Amino acid sequence: MAEVEIFSAEVCPYAQRTRLMLLEKGIEHSLTEIDLKNKPDWFAEVSPYSKVPVVRRGDDLVWESSVINEYLEELYPHPPLMPKDPGRRALARIWIDFANVKLLPTWYRVFLEQDKARRAELAARLTEYFRFMEFEGFRKASQGGPFWMGKQVGLVDLCYYPWFERLPALEHYRGIGLPEDCTQLAAWIRRMASRESVKACAQDAAFYIQGYSHYADGTEDGVTARDMRAGTG
Repeated sequence: MAEVEIFSAEVCPYAQRTRLMLLEKGIEHSLTEIDLKNKPDWFAEVSPYSKVPVVRRGDDLVWESSVINEYLEELYPHPPLMPKDPGRRALARIWIDFANVKLLPTWYRVFLEQDKARRAELAARLTEYFRFMEFEGFRKASQGGPFWMGKQVGLVDLCYYPWFERLPALEHYRGIGLPEDCTQLAAWIRRMASRESVKACAQDAAFYIQGYSHYADGTEDGVTARDMRAGTG
């Protein structure tokens, strides 16, 4: 029996963060897929927030993808996915926080917003965030390396990549893509897409376009959508 069990959903980018973590670390694990539209009754006992991912290891139940990934990093330190230097480690956490607090709430609100004028404001903000990530984030933090924090893939890469795999859905429904001057981010996306961990759990553009249709038409009523509408996501 695998030491670690992950409760996941293919469409969920937060869950993909942790699936990538498990695969990059080579951690033996079992996968329990949750239908987010028809969650089993027992799932409430596993996930107090009624969201994926959740990881179970022995008596530990851990939820929230960023917390899970640091938990796994502490338990399984090899290969390391956080810098050894305290300053660089703090910088990695700053960029993970930027994703969770700035980028992703705006990303989802662009999808959910039905008012065109308000959506245009959000789209402009999202584009600004992409450029901030390129010029203040990747180009500086990577120190010329191929990944966010340098030569090796790390938690920051796993934190961001799932949403860029879903970029075709954003382009399809909202006409928003990566700005042309974000050349290093574009190269990073291609580099990440070629990794074996990503290939093992990737989906194609059509899957995400279908999966995000209810976000785009404003009818999505899942936990993430409700949190984003309420400003608590």
